[in-house]
Amino acid sequence: MLGLKSKTSMRWVQQVTENLEEVLIDHAHCEKKAARTAMNLLCAYDTHIDLCREMTLIIAEELEHFEQVRVLLAQRGIRFGRQQPAAYGKELNKLVRSDEPDRAVDRLLIAGLIEARSCERFAVLRDHIEDSELRKFYGDLFQSEARHHMTYLKLARTFAPAESVTSRLRSLAIAESSILEQPGTLPRMHS
Repeated sequence: MLGLKSKTSMRWVQQVTENLEEVLIDHAHCEKKAARTAMNLLCAYDTHIDLCREMTLIIAEELEHFEQVRVLLAQRGIRFGRQQPAAYGKELNKLVRSDEPDRAVDRLLIAGLIEARSCERFAVLRDHIEDSELRKFYGDLFQSEARHHMTYLKLARTFAPAESVTSRLRSLAIAESSILEQPGTLPRMHS
């Protein structure tokens, strides 16, 4: 369903479970970035009615998730602040083609891949961390990330034929997998 070309490694599981505070802070930043991505898409394609409606819903949901993570941080006495981000998003965005409608397709597919990877990682966290509150939290987020993933793919198909979108998604998913193969030294949601 998610179209990912690799599974999360046990190396990542060990890295993040040993650094859950840092990962929670990164997760809050990821939710903000997801809302910003949806807002940027809404602004770039504001004549596309379906896209605007869906992005409005995603923005609201991502900001709600940000607030949920922020509350978790506060309850645990973890100070939210700036962090060096993983290179993941930056590297994926280098793959966006410059001419429309290819640019729109790539932006939507990359957003969808990021949501898919988040979905997969939330499931991994749900299954591997000992903290029962966080296990439930990540289990609950799983469904919304999967839904966002499907929304982005559906919208990409409004900009190009389905076969073209499917082919491009395969290529981008292979690239996404390669990006994650580069060992990240920072414990991040997408390292």
